[in-house]
Amino acid sequence: MTKWEYVTVPLLTHATKQILDNWGEDGWELVAVIPGPNPEQLVAYMKRAKA
Repeated sequence: MTKWEYVTVPLLTHATKQILDNWGEDGWELVAVIPGPNPEQLVAYMKRAKA
């Protein structure tokens, strides 16, 4: 059975691709994006298999 770890990551709307690419390089998969605390920020939910 696969075990997962999760993280929430703040995303700035002007740098979303760079932020997601950096996390993706470390093996994190994007699960969802929701609005953040202000209009210029989003929150990404990510997961990856535990080692």
